[in-house]
Amino acid sequence: QVVLMESGGGSVQPGEFLRLSCVLSGNSAASFSSYSMGWFRQAPGEGREAVAGFEAEDNKGHGAPSIANSVKRRFTAGKAHAKNTLYLNLTNPPPEDTAMSYCAAAPSLQWWNIQHASNYNYWGPGTQVPVSS
Repeated sequence: QVVLMESGGGSVQPGEFLRLSCVLSGNSAASFSSYSMGWFRQAPGEGREAVAGFEAEDNKGHGAPSIANSVKRRFTAGKAHAKNTLYLNLTNPPPEDTAMSYCAAAPSLQWWNIQHASNYNYWGPGTQVPVSS
């Protein structure tokens, strides 16, 4: 079983910085090297939108993460491999970035599939990111 748990959500105002974390765990020695990972967000009444994605490194996914065009000027993403942890960094987010953020994982997705929520097998419960002006 693969378990994902997001943390770090909370209120943030424009001009501030917020880091979200996602820990991959379970009854295995699973790590980010064998899983494609993604960050998604969903506002009430909206669909689930891809924010950032990582191709599985065991599938030669060693490049920089893909970041959605709508947020790439203010969002970055990274990994702490030894901790099985994925990060999403939000810098100076505007109010329209308010959403529930989810971490997702799937075994070795190819690069053209990592931005599509329907391809992921495992999801965290989400963490709320409210942004106030």
